[in-house]
Parts: sequence; C-alpha cells; structure tokens
Amino acid sequence: MIEYLLQLFWYIIIITAITFYGMLDGFDLGVGSMHLFTKKDEERRLFLNAISPFWDGNEVWLVIVVGASFAGFPYAYATLFSSFYIPMVALVFSLIFRAVAIEFRSKLPAAWWRKTWDGLFSIASIFIALVLGIILGNLIHGIPLNANHDYTGSVILTFLQPYSIIVGFLVLSLFMMHGSTFLVMKTEGELQQKLKRWVIPTILFFIIVYVATTIGTFVYEKHMIARLLERPYLFFLPLLNLVVIAAIPWMLKKERPGTAFLCSCANIAFLLILFALGTFPSLLRSSVDPAANSLTIFNSASSTTTLTVLAVIVAIGLPLVLAYGFIVYRVFRGKVKLDYGSY
Repeated sequence: MIEYLLQLFWYIIIITAITFYGMLDGFDLGVGSMHLFTKKDEERRLFLNAISPFWDGNEVWLVIVVGASFAGFPYAYATLFSSFYIPMVALVFSLIFRAVAIEFRSKLPAAWWRKTWDGLFSIASIFIALVLGIILGNLIHGIPLNANHDYTGSVILTFLQPYSIIVGFLVLSLFMMHGSTFLVMKTEGELQQKLKRWVIPTILFFIIVYVATTIGTFVYEKHMIARLLERPYLFFLPLLNLVVIAAIPWMLKKERPGTAFLCSCANIAFLLILFALGTFPSLLRSSVDPAANSLTIFNSASSTTTLTVLAVIVAIGLPLVLAYGFIVYRVFRGKVKLDYGSY
C-alpha cells in the first residue's frame, strides 16, 4: 500500500510540474512564437521585457519534470530519452539558443544584429512548442516497445507519426493564445488594443487544432476516453475546459485581461488533467501490446526507499520554488515599460 501511494504521489508531482511549466513557460514560448508578428523594434523590446523577469525561472519547472522523471521513474525516463535522443538533443539546443538570443539581442543597436537574434528567438520558441507537443502526442499514441520494454521504432519517423504532429500544433496554438493573452495583460494603450486583435486569430487557430485533435482522439486513441466513459461524472472536466476557453475572449471584451489570462492557465490545467486521466497508469504506452509491454508507474518506479527520500526532498524544495515564483510574479505584476536597462 505504501509503495503504491508513493508511486501515485510521484506521478502526481510530475503531472503538477508539467502543468506549472505549461502555464508559466507556455506564455513566454507563445510570446516568442509571435515575436516576428510585429516589425517595430520598440514593440519587440516590450515583448521581451514583458517576459524578462520570468522566462528563466519558468524553465525551472521543466528541470523539475526531467529530474523527477529520472529519479522517480528511471526506466521510463531512460527509454523515452534513448528512443528519441535526436529530437531531445535538438530540444536542448533550442532552449540554449533561445536563451542566448534573448540576452544577445540588445547588445548591439545594428538592425541586422537584432533581426538575426529575433529570428532565432522566434524559431526556437516555435520549435520548442512543437517538439513538446509531439512528445505528448507520442505518450498518448504509444511507441513500439517489445516484451523487454525495448524501443523498436525509428528515431525520427516514429516520433513524427501523424497524431503526434497534430498534438504538436495543438500545443503551439495553445501557447500562442496563452502568450497573446499574457501580452494584453502586460501592456496598455494602443499596443494593448493591437494585441487584443491578435488574440482572436490565435484563439481560432487553437480551436481548429483542438477540434482536429479531439476528432483524432475519439477515432484513433479511444483509450484516452475510456476512463471518462467508465465514470461519466468526469465529463464535467471537458465541459469546464470548454467554458474557460469561451471565457478568454469574453473577459478580454469586458476589459479584464488578468481574468482572461487566468482562464488561459485553467485551460492548460484542464487539458493536462485530461491527458493524465487518459494515460494513467502508463508513462510510456506500448503501441505493440499496451497491456503487456507498457512502462507504467508500477513497473518503472524506483524503490520504496528512494521514493520516500524523494518525497522528503520535494516536501522541502517545492514550497521554496512556489514561494520564489509567487514573489517574482508579485513584484513584477505591473505593466511593462522600457527604461535604460531594458532589453
């Protein structure tokens, strides 16, 4: 019983960390994805300064996800990262180039210099969002694992299977909507009105891909809705998800951008809760034989002793991360402005 509770606890910690990462780093990836939508240097600087107090701290949640997976479920971690090592390495380099682009962009006033780093920043942001979504799509669809839990697929072709690509665009559209909502909240005046007009296309983009993903899930990934069908009362979750999506443009129309951003955060949370409900207890679903070959929280977990020690570390460390994040967002909650030290 204790072992099961520890495995479940660690799974919840990972899903929670993924959710916080999506809500927090999601908006600055969204801002980066739309960075080239404006050609004005001042507006691009405002975009960068809107995320500048937060972007590096937001990535702590990705570190927590990776570290928690490695420590809590090492077999699943090793299989996933070795199966898709080329996309994973590309993801790491994109995160590095994105950080470099943010810091180097304003080192010189030359137009060619800034445009080069602007392009790298935007391309890296789009690529990161797509790859993260494709990874989630593969976790839903499953990857070819044999009876020994060894990966038997292609490094690239299996990774880029159609359903996962759709989920990749779902995450990209989700982050773009999230990022544009964040920018509306952080700006004022003419720029804020301009950004409000940007939100609508991102919402439409998200809805189109959301519908396509939902259809694909109902047709090809029926295991994702099995738990909802077994427990009909859980259908309140997708219904609430639709409500918060509809509330985003409504709150913006009511001049309540902060509430619209919170609705966008709730949208991400609901989507990841539905992901967890559909995939549990699998961490890596086998597309060959899901019942026998999948890596779950039970057959890929660390020992009870290790999970106990990790639980103590989380109990100490996680509140510190949350407290730091609260303070940062509290201090920099105002509208973004340019000054001498700005990007």
